[in-house]
Amino acid sequence: MSEVTSIDAVQARLGEAGYVCGRSLATVVFLALRLGRPLFLEGEAGVGKTEIAKALAQSLGRRLIRLQCYEGLDAASAVYEWNFAAQMVAIRTAEAAGGADRQALRAELFSEDYLIERPLLEAMRPQPGGAPVLLIDELDRTDEPFEAFLLEALSDFQVTIPELGPIVAPEPPIVILTSNRTREVHDALKRRCLYHWVDYPTFAREIEILAARAPEASETLSREVVAFVQRLRTEDIFKRPGVAETIDWAKCLLALDVMDLSPEVISDTLGAILKYQDDIQKLQGSEAKRLLDEARQRLAS
Repeated sequence: MSEVTSIDAVQARLGEAGYVCGRSLATVVFLALRLGRPLFLEGEAGVGKTEIAKALAQSLGRRLIRLQCYEGLDAASAVYEWNFAAQMVAIRTAEAAGGADRQALRAELFSEDYLIERPLLEAMRPQPGGAPVLLIDELDRTDEPFEAFLLEALSDFQVTIPELGPIVAPEPPIVILTSNRTREVHDALKRRCLYHWVDYPTFAREIEILAARAPEASETLSREVVAFVQRLRTEDIFKRPGVAETIDWAKCLLALDVMDLSPEVISDTLGAILKYQDDIQKLQGSEAKRLLDEARQRLAS
């Protein structure tokens, strides 16, 4: 598949992969591809940061390699580890044969035959179809030492294995980093990236997204679902629902053969859009009806 040559082409390609985005996001994706710069996406959980990496890989025909970040993630876990079980078998086999050359055995044990590649090392390897899309997801879950390691890895697009030396990517991967902003990521890392804040979509954009991801939903149901979710986001709740929850809720309603919303249906399906019991309790009883009435008034106006 040929590379994208314009911002409009980026929007079209992503749209074909089921990802509806505005021109500002398409512009920064185009620049990241054209300039070979990592793309850093920040925003609330569920607004589509991870999905854009998946859609980009699909639209470009590239492999997606995902590094899911978590507290305590270190460079070794992200890059490689040695297959200790296979190494022990090789050692015992050599001992049973007798007279093993220790130097030769060591060279064999710490060769690529016994190397287990993790996402960062995989992304540095040549891939069929071209450089992969490397998704470093939820970077804010890691700590500063891992960020410092990424500075070198993303600057030179290489990783170092002490026993093998540096491994340089013949073609730099397309890198997308995401953060839910549970903490601030260091400026030094951000400076190496193009930056974009992924916000909640407008009403019209969210309708487009829902039409792409849940096309079975009627126009009436889609409009009510989006209007209710957007009204819900203005409430004082612990976790506002993202676009992912809008899509999940619409699919749940379709599975229940719901044609339009009612306070009873909303109460029965709140677990699709709210993930904290305190938030769910706030919408019990008359609150669901109030929000639905206000959402419908907005639609009418």
